[in-house]
Amino acid sequence: MMKPKFGTMCVLVGSLLTITAVAYADDVDQHHPMTFIKDSAITSLIKTKLAAEHLSTLKNIKVDTDDKGVVWLSGYAPSQMLVDKSESIARNTDGVRAVKNNIVVKMD
Repeated sequence: MMKPKFGTMCVLVGSLLTITAVAYADDVDQHHPMTFIKDSAITSLIKTKLAAEHLSTLKNIKVDTDDKGVVWLSGYAPSQMLVDKSESIARNTDGVRAVKNNIVVKMD
């Protein structure tokens, strides 16, 4: 029988790999491959940090990073505290030069 901690860890790792794959698919820039790698890495890192903080709201928050290191947050969260926390996480991520926070508070 699988231990609960091991099973939870497997689910979390699988989720993080899926997030990275989605970021890769969303961020393709054929003209500047090095920019694409940097942008995707920033986006993936922010999504990973968001998942570690409040996994239940991650599905409602979209993260995009442009070629200048500007992160665009959009979607919704159930409280202003989570909106602010998401912005703080993005701002404190290496490579981020600015954050445009368009997350709105919306109760489910």
